[in-house]
Amino acid sequence: MDFTHGIDYTPATVKASSVAITLAQLKSVFTRIKYVRLYWVDFTNTRRCRVIPRVSFIQLIEKSNRPGVNIAKVALGLVDLIIAEGFQPIGEFLYVPDLSSLRILHGVGTTPIFGILGRFEEKQPKGDKKDVEVELCPRTALSRMIRQVQSTCSAEFLVGFESEFILLTSTKPVVPLHVHSWSASAGMLNGSREAMILEDIADSLQDSGIKIELFHPEAAPGQYEIVTGPLSPLEAADALVYTREIIVNVAAKHGVHATFAPRPFMNSPGTSTHAHISVHDTANRAQCKKIPNELSLLEKGFLAGVLDHLPAIAAITLPIPASYKRAVDGTWSGGTYVSWGTENREASIRLTNVASPNSRRYECRFIDSTANPHLALAAMLGAAMTRMKMINEGSDVQLEIQDAGTKQAAIMTEEERKAKGITRRLPLSSEEARSNLRKDRELCEVLGTELVDAFLSVNKTLEDALMQDKTEDDQLKRLVEYY
Repeated sequence: MDFTHGIDYTPATVKASSVAITLAQLKSVFTRIKYVRLYWVDFTNTRRCRVIPRVSFIQLIEKSNRPGVNIAKVALGLVDLIIAEGFQPIGEFLYVPDLSSLRILHGVGTTPIFGILGRFEEKQPKGDKKDVEVELCPRTALSRMIRQVQSTCSAEFLVGFESEFILLTSTKPVVPLHVHSWSASAGMLNGSREAMILEDIADSLQDSGIKIELFHPEAAPGQYEIVTGPLSPLEAADALVYTREIIVNVAAKHGVHATFAPRPFMNSPGTSTHAHISVHDTANRAQCKKIPNELSLLEKGFLAGVLDHLPAIAAITLPIPASYKRAVDGTWSGGTYVSWGTENREASIRLTNVASPNSRRYECRFIDSTANPHLALAAMLGAAMTRMKMINEGSDVQLEIQDAGTKQAAIMTEEERKAKGITRRLPLSSEEARSNLRKDRELCEVLGTELVDAFLSVNKTLEDALMQDKTEDDQLKRLVEYY
């Protein structure tokens, strides 16, 4: 009997279903939409934007040799109005719209708007450089990593995200809109405020061309989860930015505050952004063919690379002190040991649908919603590339860490962990995570030392800002309002 299950997504089928809006459509079809929001996301994972009237945006694209808006270079080094070390209020970047990211966004304004992301460029080449690429740009970093993986590893990826969030009626004190059990239908009763908000969010996302796989009440007070469909890594990160923007705006329209803070309620599980990633061979290699119940060589390479560098990756994917209130053992967060396991939610990486090659994927559980999605995926793909490229070089890939199976690493004996190669732990604080990233020379080289140094500087400044209040209540208020 055939027990395979799940939808067969491939990069080709996903690309064919793209819903990007063209400039021609913006000009002639959607003429009632008045404004374009040009977004970027900084190292603190703050969504920032410029709002451009539609007519002015068309003029900018068609009449300029290099369409873009001027953004102060210090923008990537700001935490509120605090300037991180290494940045100064001098100089400007050109922020260039990427028309492939153009979407109609519903639920963000009083009427639909256009949303678009872009890339930071120098106004002219610096020093000996012949191009205008800005290494500090997170979206550019992800684009570069995708190209490098394709050229050195003959691999592509599909990425889908679980977006967890909590609806609050108050931020001081922090009060959830509703208290319910995990997946309980009582969390969305007909006519309730929370049901209306969730349906409004779901309708807005789908009207914006963002595919929803499902949504449901989660385990923490006021917590819900929306799962969006697989896309290429860049499109997935872009869609996650739009998803969060829609969630917070629709919630605000209904008079509540949506927070993505990692763990506002310490007696409940936390809030995360699990990434589901499938690996696809573009060279039709026999050893990379997917079969039931056995990882292909390419899938092993991805897993080995991410696990090798996971203690350093955490600086980017678990970037703030509150991240480590969620990332603990025994709370379904993936735990504190560098591990993977088939259908094991207490492992850093859960392998799911192992018997169904066409829907098999990794659920990366070491990410929360305070992480910049473009930078997080760049770090993960870059780490994976360090081992996947060995396949193209004719080498084998060995998994030093074995499947954790049905047991949590935290409750294994020391001998059991050692037998499975589970010998390292994730960092237990953001300070330790930053130290791990500094020491991981291979990952720093892949990401670029200029980018890593800038991120670490901003991240330390962010930590100081988030922890400046003297009481836990004030720190929590600041956290849920920031994220």
